[in-house]
Amino acid sequence: MFFVYLLESEAKPSQRYTGFSSDIEARLKTHNAGGSPHTAKYRPWRLVAYFAFEEEAKARAFEHYLKSGSGKAFANKRFW
Repeated sequence: MFFVYLLESEAKPSQRYTGFSSDIEARLKTHNAGGSPHTAKYRPWRLVAYFAFEEEAKARAFEHYLKSGSGKAFANKRFW
């Protein structure tokens, strides 16, 4: 399975992150340990939502959509 996930900073809730992984638990631990330069300064992070896909291409396409302007508007309306 492949996952697209939404994270929110506990330290600064206005900071949000959308990502892709095949192992959400390990990826969240990496984010909270400072292993990603894009998220290190806003840790700790909490998992808000995740979406599972059987096909990697579909998961990556959905992640790409959520990072677009209309995808951000959709996520803000539905998930945050």
